[in-house]
Amino acid sequence: MSPQKAIIIGSGIAGMATAIRLAVQGFEVTVFEANAFPGGKLSLFEKDGFRFDAGPSLFTEAHLVEELFELADEPMENYFSYQQLDTACHYFFENGKRLKADTDKDKLDAAIATQLGEKPGTVKDYLSRAEKLYDDVGHIFLNFSLHKTSTWIHKRVWKAVKAVRWPYLFSTLNEYNQSRFKQPETVQLFNRYATYNGSNPFKAPGMLSLIPHLEFNTGTFYPKGGMISITNALYALAQKKGVVFQFNHKVQSILQEGKKAVGVEVNQKQVRADVVVSNGDVYYTYKHLLKNEKQAARLQQLERSSSALIFYWGIQHQFEELGLHNILFTRNYSEEFAHIFEKQQTYHDPTIYINITSKMEAGHTPGKGENWFVMVNAPADNGQDWSKLVKELRKQVVLKINRMLNTDIEPLVATEIIMDPLRIAERTGTFKGSLYGTSSNSKWAAFFRPANFDSGIKNLYCCGGTVHPGGGIPLCLKSAAITADLINKDYGHQ
Repeated sequence: MSPQKAIIIGSGIAGMATAIRLAVQGFEVTVFEANAFPGGKLSLFEKDGFRFDAGPSLFTEAHLVEELFELADEPMENYFSYQQLDTACHYFFENGKRLKADTDKDKLDAAIATQLGEKPGTVKDYLSRAEKLYDDVGHIFLNFSLHKTSTWIHKRVWKAVKAVRWPYLFSTLNEYNQSRFKQPETVQLFNRYATYNGSNPFKAPGMLSLIPHLEFNTGTFYPKGGMISITNALYALAQKKGVVFQFNHKVQSILQEGKKAVGVEVNQKQVRADVVVSNGDVYYTYKHLLKNEKQAARLQQLERSSSALIFYWGIQHQFEELGLHNILFTRNYSEEFAHIFEKQQTYHDPTIYINITSKMEAGHTPGKGENWFVMVNAPADNGQDWSKLVKELRKQVVLKINRMLNTDIEPLVATEIIMDPLRIAERTGTFKGSLYGTSSNSKWAAFFRPANFDSGIKNLYCCGGTVHPGGGIPLCLKSAAITADLINKDYGHQ
């Protein structure tokens, strides 16, 4: 009997991870990718000798990558390696305070006590609560489909229900953090974790306090070769398991017969399959591939996550005070998020994230310079005048960096590429350029996030950052695991 066929639309991280899992299950897998390269947002480009990771820059939960190689029975060391970081991030505050956030909980607690004035033991207690919250509740929400009855009748759910406390659901992340910390800098630091899924800490629930657990309790890592090495490793592993990649093949539609997906139309040809998995933006999937205007309209009503303005700068200087990950905080965090989510505008004093991979590896720059990935939070695209906003915000970013690092950055910028929400939407196919699909700005947001399957169309599944459980590399890998497990249960492959 010939193997059943699966088609994956898109070769993002979730798409490749799903392809690997389905190949291991016994499917004959083909991935159709509109671009000439794999990886989706997790790609790479070079300009004037400076090398930049184009997309996600933080690597946590490395075991999720290891899991794929174990599942495929392939030695990961032949494809991929990484190292654990001693420092999670360098933080800079407008009042002059600075913090080198160690990944060791004891050192982090001591540093926040001495440098920010928090009571010793407070941070360790916070992270212990975050770990328990993740183990009791997060495990259910992030590793299983929330749209299947089987998830909710399992005994593990009752443990999760008992573990949920009022502040996690009915307090915002900011309110929860204010109840745990005394110093505004510490509150701001831990409020930041709402941005890991593109949300507003002044709206999102205290449940998001589990996110720091992944950075400090389980570890922060750097993949050798930069973030693109994750893409390269999964691509090579997928090929090893027999997955076929068709690049420059843009899918025009998902073929249906009755209420069943039977394949795709790609480059004006019909290709049939037993299973179709979309790794594309879920709104785009329903709007353009399924021509389902009703479902697309429903998805359009959900609040979008934040987007970003990114300046890729080749810097002709080395800044000793900076590390791989760096944050220059705004003076007024609540006003910044009000601009992004309520006014749909950029803020004149933005929080600035600077990622510099040349701190970890030589060869990412020509000579003794640094490759700066400079990102500020921005609203999703709603027709704003981005050319005007980019010019204004670039001036503010330069002024802020000059002020907080006591430098003159403009003459040091040897090369520049700019990415705004409009360009992000065009390059990645994400609706309105929102980096994480929908936001988590309500206590029920997890339940409104689209499912990994379509209950009305048999054989159709979805994976990636715009469906359950969310965006970012770890959640995309979890999304792939959930999707592949659903398919395995439906088809009984081993």
